[in-house]
Amino acid sequence: MKEKITEYIEEHYPELVNDILLVDGFEEAFLGVAYSYCSPPKACYNTEKCIEILQKRDGMTYKEAFEFFEYNVSGSYVGEFTPSFINTFDRKQLSEGDVGDNDYLG
Repeated sequence: MKEKITEYIEEHYPELVNDILLVDGFEEAFLGVAYSYCSPPKACYNTEKCIEILQKRDGMTYKEAFEFFEYNVSGSYVGEFTPSFINTFDRKQLSEGDVGDNDYLG
């Protein structure tokens, strides 16, 4: 899996292949590369999937995994290419009325 992620970055961001930082052991949580204005592209991971990996791989409870993740993974700054982590939005929690009220969700 790590090889496929590296190939993806080499193909889409060849000039940054040595800059974009990956988080070892969390390949299954990799979503892609995030970018925004005035910020370099960086690897992006699914937060909940990272916590699930810690639970399964390291035998942690949800609380232990969450605290470990917050302090040791997402709480680590390693420069401008520090990976980003996203908490995904569950669209299933919206009622049908909510979807019609917001063009971005329709």
